[in-house]
Amino acid sequence: MISMHTSPLEQPGIGDAGGMNVYIRNVASHLASHGVQVDVFTRATRASQGEIVEVEPGFRVINCIAGPFEGLPKESLPTQLTAFTGSVIAFVRGEVAQRPDGPSGLCARTGAGVYDIIHTHYWLSGQVGWLLRDLWEVPMVHTAHTWAAVKNLGLADGDTPEPESRRICEQQIVDNADRVIVNTQEEADALIEAYDASPERLAIIAPGVDIERFTPGSDRATERARRELGIPLRAKVIAFIGRLQMLKGPHILLRAAAELIRRHPGQNIRVVICGGPSGTGLERPDDLHDLAASLGVSGYVRFLSPRPPEELVTVYQAADIIAVPSFNESFGLVALEAQASGTPVVATRVGGLPLTVAEGVSGVLVDGHDPEVWAHALEQLVLDDALRITMGAAAPAHAATYSWDATVEKMMAAYDRAFGDGTVETPVRIPHGIPMGLA
Repeated sequence: MISMHTSPLEQPGIGDAGGMNVYIRNVASHLASHGVQVDVFTRATRASQGEIVEVEPGFRVINCIAGPFEGLPKESLPTQLTAFTGSVIAFVRGEVAQRPDGPSGLCARTGAGVYDIIHTHYWLSGQVGWLLRDLWEVPMVHTAHTWAAVKNLGLADGDTPEPESRRICEQQIVDNADRVIVNTQEEADALIEAYDASPERLAIIAPGVDIERFTPGSDRATERARRELGIPLRAKVIAFIGRLQMLKGPHILLRAAAELIRRHPGQNIRVVICGGPSGTGLERPDDLHDLAASLGVSGYVRFLSPRPPEELVTVYQAADIIAVPSFNESFGLVALEAQASGTPVVATRVGGLPLTVAEGVSGVLVDGHDPEVWAHALEQLVLDDALRITMGAAAPAHAATYSWDATVEKMMAAYDRAFGDGTVETPVRIPHGIPMGLA
């Protein structure tokens, strides 16, 4: 796998790390549990990381040097595509030369020192994978996670459009990948419309959720979580979890919550914002604090730093409602984790969220981003305790229909179909006579 711009080991909610990191880590881990050897190549961002990180049996992360460790924004990473690709090639060549007969890096299908398949994540990685696919003649599967043409159709006010150069690069990937994996039928339709994608090469595979980690909490667990987070025990708590940028819509929640607090001062409404600045939010890291102050609700809002999954579950359990006011969301892992934790969701009707949230059963879907409309949607669950509790009780069953095991079984079937297209007939040797490849 290639995830050039962010490592699956990074903390989601910080910088460029988010749902994609959760996705890659879980897919790689579950592939490994199914007996698949997985190496994830990513760009090194700290000298202390080490070149090889053994995450678990069958799953390694390879940190490749390409540009300075720190201070290189995602927008500048295209300048390092050649360096990154060269680093990947050098690593694999070294692996094969050092252990030509060892188990690591051996192709299960040929027994040669090559990987079976390339699976790229995000368009930067897709460009790298496209080159290596043609160099090593192995199939390439691509998961974009977000698409420039789709994002630009639903920009938040103040957001910067994705450049045309990215859309062109994505078009090249769509044209050359053996399989493109999408989360939903809506995403597939968007690719066919915006990128003239071939329907035969699209595979619709929904992500999963860790239902063993994200579970409903007891009343006692909720009280303990609120104490730990400094939230009043008897408050009505609306939480936002994710990267703090305009695209994710946390400002919409603050404006809607301010209206709710004005309408219902006796409801003791509190808002929790859990995440770190990302994207355009990096340019204005104090914007949400300033907005809360200007709305007069600073005393009702608690800002929390990003948390690892084992701690994040307590935020889900401490909340009465999880708000997902995104302007674009290819699937919506936060909404799925919230429901698995027994917390109903109020989300925008965009992207994969209508699939992720069972409308009227485990949550409410909102059309658009008008704070007044959002205030009304949140008001339903804030005031109607019985409805909120009923939705929370139904939410885990809906979330349980999505599992990482099911995702990975469909992923492996997509890999098999890529092989079945006849992309690879015999192992390929590159200069110096060393069998090479990448997965």
